[in-house]
Amino acid sequence: MTGPPADLSLGGLSTEQANPASAQLDSMTTRQMVDLMNAEDSTVAAAVHAVLDDVARAADTVAAALGSGGRLVYAGAGTSGRLGLLDAVECPPTFDTDPEQVIALLAGGPGAFKQAVEGAEDDESAGARDVDQEELGGHDVLVGLAASGRTPYVIGALRRARERGSATVSVACNRGAAISHFADVAIEVETGPEVLTGSTRLKAGTAQKMVCNMLSTVAMVRIGKTYRNLMVDMRASNAKLADRAERIVAQVSGVDPATAHAAIDAAGGAPRSPS
Repeated sequence: MTGPPADLSLGGLSTEQANPASAQLDSMTTRQMVDLMNAEDSTVAAAVHAVLDDVARAADTVAAALGSGGRLVYAGAGTSGRLGLLDAVECPPTFDTDPEQVIALLAGGPGAFKQAVEGAEDDESAGARDVDQEELGGHDVLVGLAASGRTPYVIGALRRARERGSATVSVACNRGAAISHFADVAIEVETGPEVLTGSTRLKAGTAQKMVCNMLSTVAMVRIGKTYRNLMVDMRASNAKLADRAERIVAQVSGVDPATAHAAIDAAGGAPRSPS
């Protein structure tokens, strides 16, 4: 999608509107509140379903980047940035990727994962600088995450990534999002008003997590990181994962656990031999 960015004002965004269903939130019983939150959460999957064509195109874009030796780079602020970082750090143990193959740029720097850095999301130039620092190029893809769809840091990152020749994907939770205008593939999941007005760590955060799950998982399957639905490239870095690796090898090859264990040892601890 190309063209000028949409109006950056917050007032008209659906994620900023008051939810009529929770108008009396502070006088509800605990059970009423959790019932309401559960009911609102149940709408998220349908909202994601409505944009699955865009999600699929984005997943193919990510797979093309990873398949050509490039990187998947998330960029976001606040909850959105933390969700990108969460997905990035899960890829090495799940798919045995290099830690630099899937990374996340977070407004305010890595320390912002644990503690909010006030004003960091408003710095568009910081997004561009972070992209420059990571030296994004033509083989990479940058996924900009912003529930509002207007975060300046994310706009700066997407804009600079495009200038450097990277593919770009945007994920917003409002229609007509500003970040969509800087993305080759724009995903706009309309999650609507939150139970707690404006708290986009709720439904919007859930939607973004679902989309990130799809992008990374589908892309890894596409580049051969799985066998059927099994994590054959997982990194057995603890007892649970070592047990899982043993069961995977036994299941696929039809051997007993002891033989599977010996085969994994012979392969340097990996369920699938590097050869």
